[in-house]
Amino acid sequence: MADYVRAAGHPVQVLADGREALAWVQRSVPKLIVLDIQLPGLDGLDLCRAVRRFSDVPIIMVTARVQEIDRLLGLEIGADDYLCKPFSPRELVARIKAVLRRLPPAPPGAATPLFQVDEAARRIRIGTHQLDLTPSEYALLAAMVRRPGAVFSRAQLMDLARGDALDVADRAIDSHIKNLRRKLAEAAPGVALVHSVYGVGYRLEP
Repeated sequence: MADYVRAAGHPVQVLADGREALAWVQRSVPKLIVLDIQLPGLDGLDLCRAVRRFSDVPIIMVTARVQEIDRLLGLEIGADDYLCKPFSPRELVARIKAVLRRLPPAPPGAATPLFQVDEAARRIRIGTHQLDLTPSEYALLAAMVRRPGAVFSRAQLMDLARGDALDVADRAIDSHIKNLRRKLAEAAPGVALVHSVYGVGYRLEP
């Protein structure tokens, strides 16, 4: 399946353990998740619920269970589509394309974005300047870059920062944001990018 998706022009990360997958999603902010229900560590249904607590990333559920109750449960917990085994890899690629087409269009000017995110290397550039980020700072900024203008609550930011097992209390989030603002200001002097939303959290406005 991964080979077919790559051939269609999409980068792919394959993970075989539910808990490992949850940590990776929190750090890497994928564009779409193909999620098998039968996973070790954390099954697909619980993983889908966990992801939905901090992200609206599209999720396509895959399973050998064909009972209607499983299909309804998969969709009710936040899945965007559902595939029952066996299926053709070409059908999966078609479903992926269909789900991605339903995503909101990129904002004007997205062809020359201020930020460039390298998911494989876990690096972010602003213009030509590569930011020196900790794992938590990368996770927070990558999520905000992918949803410019969206307000991220403290709970969402704490879930994103939890991937590197650091303290993620409110004060830690404030510290991460303070450091991000400082590093962004060094790379883009005079431009305020991360804004506080009183009583809610933070948003990025490039």
